[in-house]
Amino acid sequence: QVQLVESGGGLVQAGGSLRLSCAASGRTLSTYVMGWFRQAPGKEREFVAAISWSGRKTYYGDSVKDRFTISRDNAENTVYLQMNSLKPEDTAVYYCAARNRETMSAAIAGNGYEYDYWGQGTLVTVPS
Repeated sequence: QVQLVESGGGLVQAGGSLRLSCAASGRTLSTYVMGWFRQAPGKEREFVAAISWSGRKTYYGDSVKDRFTISRDNAENTVYLQMNSLKPEDTAVYYCAARNRETMSAAIAGNGYEYDYWGQGTLVTVPS
């Protein structure tokens, strides 16, 4: 069993930056695909970013491409999401997810049903 705990959310002005962290316990994440998703009030869950177990392959949702960066530190069992140039439309609860299989493609990365474990989420608010 894997437990995921997100942190780093908060209130930030438009144009600002935040870095989210996802710390895992229970098992090493070194062979897991990791992803970030978000859900805004009244909207469906949206894919944000994903990273392969090695860190060499990453995917991003169109709305965050060139602004957000996903990374991982397998030694620390932690995944990060660096968010720059934040916009009010980035306001959402951000969830970390883990996929207990090494295979990865764009279709897999962006599909929440391909992930096996989820964190409780951390709220990011960017006021307009």
